[in-house]
Amino acid sequence: MSTEVAAPSHTVPLERTWWERNGRSAVVWTARTVLIVALLAAWEWSAERLFDLTFTSRPSDILTRLVEWNADGTLWIHTWITLQEVLLGFGLGAVTGVLAGFALASLPLVYRVLEPFIMALYAIPKVALAPLFIIWFGIGLSMKVLLAAATVFFLVFLNTAAGVREVDRQLVDAVRLMGGGRREIALKVVLPASMTGVLTGLKVAIPYALIGAVIGELVASNRGLGYLINDAAAQFDTAGVFATLVVLSVIAAILNLGVSMIDRRVGRWKPLEARR
Repeated sequence: MSTEVAAPSHTVPLERTWWERNGRSAVVWTARTVLIVALLAAWEWSAERLFDLTFTSRPSDILTRLVEWNADGTLWIHTWITLQEVLLGFGLGAVTGVLAGFALASLPLVYRVLEPFIMALYAIPKVALAPLFIIWFGIGLSMKVLLAAATVFFLVFLNTAAGVREVDRQLVDAVRLMGGGRREIALKVVLPASMTGVLTGLKVAIPYALIGAVIGELVASNRGLGYLINDAAAQFDTAGVFATLVVLSVIAAILNLGVSMIDRRVGRWKPLEARR
């Protein structure tokens, strides 16, 4: 009686390879770097040859302006003011937007009654609110914070409410059948399932927090990056305007990175493809 020995099967390793973990990201970042360097080089070369420097400036002049502002403290003083306005406005708008989104979306009848009024308020251009906010709150820090918060609130609220309303009702019914109450449903079903909407709202709202704060500074302020843009434009300092825009872009990128890190941390339960 002969016995057959089965050939050893090749099992797929559970751990992902280095390429799967880091390779694609390295390629993406390399391509981004090459693209940025190529665009800056083309801008530097063409600035004086093809365009008037008064209107376009050039990367070397922008870098020079940033170095000058860094040396005399101008950059850090105005950046810190705007950063406070953005962070406070973003935090206030995000917290109130999330809470209001969960509260109203959990009450379908109330949400349907209030929805047209909310959308009407959302449709108002926030720059039109700036003069009214100046009358109510003056031209200090609070006006810019509240203008940024008003801009952020609606984006976070609408995305949060959409996430809550799209929760699978079968999951809710299943928890109820297992004896779960309102608290268990809210914490174990609604909250995790709606986090995609919440985080989407936070990501979308980041640039709008910057827009709200800078609009307030452009309308009425003697400090902040918005004021710096106004001051540079009044002196036809195109390099100064672009330098300020670079700083605003860096702030937006850092805030986006922070939200993305939260997204990865919260979304660990999702499949790998869903997190990319």
